[in-house]
Amino acid sequence: MTSTIESIVIIGAGQASGHACKTLRSEGYEGRLTVIADEPHDFYERPPLSKGVIVDQEPLPRLFPDDSQAALNIDWRRPCRATEIHRDAREVELNDGSRLVYDRLLIATGSRPRLPTNAWAKIDNVLTLRSWDDATRLRQRLSTSRRVGIIGGGWIGLEIASSARKLGIEVDVFERAASLCGRSIGPEVAEYIQALHLRNGVGLRLARQDIQLDGDSDGRVCLSADGQTQPPYDCVVVGVGVDINLELARAAGLDTAQGIVIDAAGRTSDPAVFAAGDVSQHPHLGLCLQSWAYAQNQAQVAARAMLGQDAHYDEPAWLWSDQHGVNIQILGIPRGETRCVQRSDPQGPVFFYLDADDRLVQMVAFDQPRAIKLGKRWLAASRELDAKALANPDFNLMQLR
Repeated sequence: MTSTIESIVIIGAGQASGHACKTLRSEGYEGRLTVIADEPHDFYERPPLSKGVIVDQEPLPRLFPDDSQAALNIDWRRPCRATEIHRDAREVELNDGSRLVYDRLLIATGSRPRLPTNAWAKIDNVLTLRSWDDATRLRQRLSTSRRVGIIGGGWIGLEIASSARKLGIEVDVFERAASLCGRSIGPEVAEYIQALHLRNGVGLRLARQDIQLDGDSDGRVCLSADGQTQPPYDCVVVGVGVDINLELARAAGLDTAQGIVIDAAGRTSDPAVFAAGDVSQHPHLGLCLQSWAYAQNQAQVAARAMLGQDAHYDEPAWLWSDQHGVNIQILGIPRGETRCVQRSDPQGPVFFYLDADDRLVQMVAFDQPRAIKLGKRWLAASRELDAKALANPDFNLMQLR
C-alpha cells in the first residue's frame, strides 16, 4: 500500500504533526513528506511553555533531537501558510501562490488563543500563551514584573499563575464562573484546586462577569472587574480558551462540528484527507481535546491509517497539569449524573466520579500517577467498583486491577 503513496502533505507543525511524521517514517514510508509550518522552528512541545520555559528559561522544548529530526527527511515549507485546499486536484495552495500535490493530506492546524474582544490585542502587555514566541515574550515581561493579572481560571491560566508565584510575583486570577476549571472537573476537585492556589498566595477573583482592560501611560495594564478598578498590573495574561483553526477545512467542504469530524482512523469526509490533534474532533467523545496525549497518540493512529493500515483510536480523555509543585492528572470527562468518592491518601487525594452502576466516569488524582494507570484499565473494562474500597486509604487499589 505504501508504494502507491508518493506524496504526503501535512498542514501544521505542532506535536501532532511531529508524531505523525515520525510514525510515517517508522512504518516504512519513503516518499515525499512535506510540512507546511507558520513558525520557523522545528517540532516542539507546548506543555513546558507555561512552566520551565517562563520560570527557568529552558530552551525550545524540541520534540526530537537533531539526528532524529534529520532522519525524518522533511521537505519544510516555513514560515508559510496554506491558504486553500483543492480537493478535486489534490493540491494545497500556499500564501506564496505555489501548490503542493498530495496523495494523502493531514490537517493538523491546531488552535489559537481566544480574546474576548479584538481591542485587547492592541493594548501593550496584554499577552496570550500558545507558541514559543508567546512564551519568550511572556518570560521577558515577567522578568521585570511585580504584579500580574490573569484572566481565565482554566488550566493554562492556573499554570501561569503557579509559575508567576514561583518567580515571586503577585498574581490575581479573574474568572467569570464561580469555580475554577468548572467545565472539565467536578465541584469537589475545583474546591481542592482553589485551596491549593490560595495556600500559595494566588488571589482568586471568581464570578467576575464584566472585565475591562485599558493601557496605562507607563505600559502597565488597567483592569476593572464588575466595576471595581484594580491597581495597575505590569502585564495581563488572557487564558480564556481557544478557537479551533477550522477555516481551511470548512472552506474545502469537509464535515466539521466543534472540530473536523473524523472516524477512529483519523479520516475526514474525504478519504484522502485526515486530521489530527486539537483541530480534530475526538471520534467517540464528539469534542476537541487540547491534550498532549491526544495530539501524540491520535496522530500516530492517523499516520498508520494514511498508509493503509488497520488503525483506530479508542483512548479515553487524559490530561495533566503541574501547579505549585503538584501533579494533577484528569482521566475521562464529566458526563451524566455521577457521585463523587474521595480518597484522602497521604500522598495526595484521588477523586472518583461513578455512575449509577458504580462504573468510573472520571477520575482526578493529585500526585498519584499509578492510580491513573489503574483507572485507565477500569474505564476500558467498564468495571463495577466498590465505592467503600475506593474511599478507604488503607485499601490497596492494586487489588482492583
